[in-house]
Amino acid sequence: MRSAHEGPDWEPALDGLAARVIGARAADVTFEWLDGPGRRFSYSATQGQLTVRATGPGSAAVGLHDYLRRHCGTAVSWDDPRPPGPRWLPDAPPTERSAHVTETYYLNFCTFSYTSAWWDWEQWEREIDWMALHGITTPLMMVGHEAVIERVLLDEGLEPAAVSGFLSGPAYLPFLAMGNLDGFAGPLPDGWIPARRKLAGQILQRQRDLGMRPVLPAFTGHVPAELAAGRGSSREWQGHRTQVIGPEDPLFRRLAASTVHVQQELWGTDHRYASDPFIEMVPVEDDPDYPGRVAEALLAGLTDADRQAVWFLQCWPFAYQSDFWTEERVRAFLEAIPDERLVLLDLWAEEAPQWRRFDGFAGRGWMWCALLNFGGRNDPLADLPGLDQELDRALGSENPPVGIGLSMEATGTAPAYFERLLDLTWRDAPPLGDWLREWAAQRYRLPAGPVLEDATAAWHGLASTVLASGDLRIFPEDFTGLITQRPELDLFSSPNRLRHEVSELLWYKPTTLADAWRSLVAVGEAAPERAAGALGHDLAEVASAVLPRYAELCFLAAFDPASDRQDDDGARFFAVLEDLERLLGTRAELRYDTWERAAARWATSPEDERALADNARRLVTVWGDVGDGRLDDYSARLWAGLISYYRDRWRLWADAHRHTSDDGTGKHLEAALRRREHAFLRDGPAPLPAGGDVVAESRRLVDRYADAFCDEVQRFRANLPAGRAGTHPKMGTDR
Repeated sequence: MRSAHEGPDWEPALDGLAARVIGARAADVTFEWLDGPGRRFSYSATQGQLTVRATGPGSAAVGLHDYLRRHCGTAVSWDDPRPPGPRWLPDAPPTERSAHVTETYYLNFCTFSYTSAWWDWEQWEREIDWMALHGITTPLMMVGHEAVIERVLLDEGLEPAAVSGFLSGPAYLPFLAMGNLDGFAGPLPDGWIPARRKLAGQILQRQRDLGMRPVLPAFTGHVPAELAAGRGSSREWQGHRTQVIGPEDPLFRRLAASTVHVQQELWGTDHRYASDPFIEMVPVEDDPDYPGRVAEALLAGLTDADRQAVWFLQCWPFAYQSDFWTEERVRAFLEAIPDERLVLLDLWAEEAPQWRRFDGFAGRGWMWCALLNFGGRNDPLADLPGLDQELDRALGSENPPVGIGLSMEATGTAPAYFERLLDLTWRDAPPLGDWLREWAAQRYRLPAGPVLEDATAAWHGLASTVLASGDLRIFPEDFTGLITQRPELDLFSSPNRLRHEVSELLWYKPTTLADAWRSLVAVGEAAPERAAGALGHDLAEVASAVLPRYAELCFLAAFDPASDRQDDDGARFFAVLEDLERLLGTRAELRYDTWERAAARWATSPEDERALADNARRLVTVWGDVGDGRLDDYSARLWAGLISYYRDRWRLWADAHRHTSDDGTGKHLEAALRRREHAFLRDGPAPLPAGGDVVAESRRLVDRYADAFCDEVQRFRANLPAGRAGTHPKMGTDR
């Protein structure tokens, strides 16, 4: 029942959130103000009535979720966004928590391509609820930005056909917004722009109702060729030529202001704007002062339209192109922006922390962000222990961050890593070992007992193997696995290279990982009703940690000239791929056809459907044009429907490998690969069978492969070249 006092103005929004998350029991929850500064919440429950007090709606949502996790044993996750609500609200003693930082940032421009390109309102509504319950205050929001670009360019007098030719295909719109390309994989489907404009309004309204202040895209200097004629400069990114206008050109400032004006007209503003004029593209002028002049012109345009404008700048270029972005250039760039107008996003702080390089950014406001996931690759790799250490170091520094962020290029992979980061945002988070037990109990809704012990053992095993990657750099430009890479005929031309790369991904004790897999399968068999949610996802994910590594070892045994076992023509390798695909097919989120069907929902004609299918297929395979050799498999996924695509390419390689003495074999292989890639873009994958039972498939595979994996690792390590066996700094010493 409601208390008699008048509640906070955000109470209705929290009531709605509670109703979506816990159903009928939402009537037993009261939200009240909590006086004081910062992000804080408190709650208590007695006789089935829960009272949550908070300094704002975002903190209230975290308080509600904290209660559900700690006292109802259930958590809202990416993999289980609507778990069953509690039948009764159990008593809870007074509990109060506060945040380390004032802001929690979320998303990356690329996420709107690699994850949410095809989301509708139902998916966004669940995602926004997830954001609120996890304390997100500052989400990047670029849905519908193509409507802004269209309006701005039409107002500049461009013909509709020129504007349409500038806009990219739907899956590539984030890269258009960042200025990396224009026109690629377009045009947009009929009706796309008005539909997405409406969806953007729904998203922004809900985010604001729940206390978030979204960040909207801003101008970068990137313009159509028609506007750049005689006044712009050309630049290149991954083979795409684009045009930018100089900061001294009045058009630069005018377009920067116009972009904000149109956003205000369509959706209002929270005075926060994201622009990265040099994202993976060095400035078109070598003058060290040039970046600063760009900053001044951009900020002038922003403030012409919004006197309260604050610029959110990703520090990715400083890490990715560190040779160019010297201390002198970075200082000249940042000093052109008043401190109160700038928030820096240290985008890859878990791997390449720029705050340490630039001494906490000299006291400017900055956020410590974890990237981890590139392109939507879903190999379960992370460094949970290192996360605690890196974040503690930042929070304890002389110039600590004002915020903590999740800046992954795609969501859904390694959820424990990001959930741990979100919990560390709040004070009094338990130590990692205790947290893993709580995580397992809440994620699978398990009471104390043998099943929870199995789940806890599984997560401790994962956290000491694949989720303890230490100094291994998780980055697509490094070796991240054999299955998804485009085959090269000369794979063994450099002696021991592939063996070295495979060994780098086997830093842990394989028996520990195999035991974790067995424990999780035991949980699935004891609690099969949980397999439809997060447990089923985790069963598929732990298998995705084991089977690709085993497949690589089988590949080496069959094809490496140094192997003494070349006797099966890769039969074991191909069998593992088929088994992995069968398991992945049991999970809708790990099936390629789920992705393409979501894209097709936005079609209003057969022509649109073909264009959307092309975008969906292209992004996760060749990325650009077939054979361009640039971003092939950057967004590679271990998905049912894609595994068979990778398998077909490796069969072509195996056939060519058997005939390497023939002249022109390399050209024949390249031609065959291109034919296969064109066929996938044209036809998509072969139809997949119905889902199946993830628990039964997991049992079949763990029995078939767990011991074989350990044995193969032992054999592999015993035959590493002299000086390699057992010398990897993280390599386990048992089998």
